[in-house]
Amino acid sequence: MYETIQVLHSYWAYLVLLILIIAVVNAIAKSVGGKEYSPKDFRISLFTLIVSHIQLLIGFILYFVAPRFALFSEIGMGEIMKDSVNRLYLVEHPIINIAVVALITIGYSKHKKKLTSAPKLKTIAIFYTIALVLLVSRIPWSAWLG
Repeated sequence: MYETIQVLHSYWAYLVLLILIIAVVNAIAKSVGGKEYSPKDFRISLFTLIVSHIQLLIGFILYFVAPRFALFSEIGMGEIMKDSVNRLYLVEHPIINIAVVALITIGYSKHKKKLTSAPKLKTIAIFYTIALVLLVSRIPWSAWLG
């Protein structure tokens, strides 16, 4: 079961990264270009919200079924924090990615309350860009691409 969830989490991450990049580029380009917010922009931001929440749920399942999770009781938090690989997988990656999904959710919610195009696009651009930077910073690249 662990291996299946891990593969699903990895491949779904490609989708999350791709759609988040599309949402950021779209919002920035339209914002800078002074273009109007359209139903397509709403769908892109909504799809980003949906795929990121699904990835978070898959990640939660993976986190608790992973063999590495047993390290909390075996070696303790102090030893986990001393090892950069364990710290990445057990602390940094989960916490930062929860923050990523929170930023996407907040950005999506705030943009819906705006009445005109410029603030809607600016809100999406700001929150989704911060989320993208954080997401890219905590991807375990050596395991993901290797």
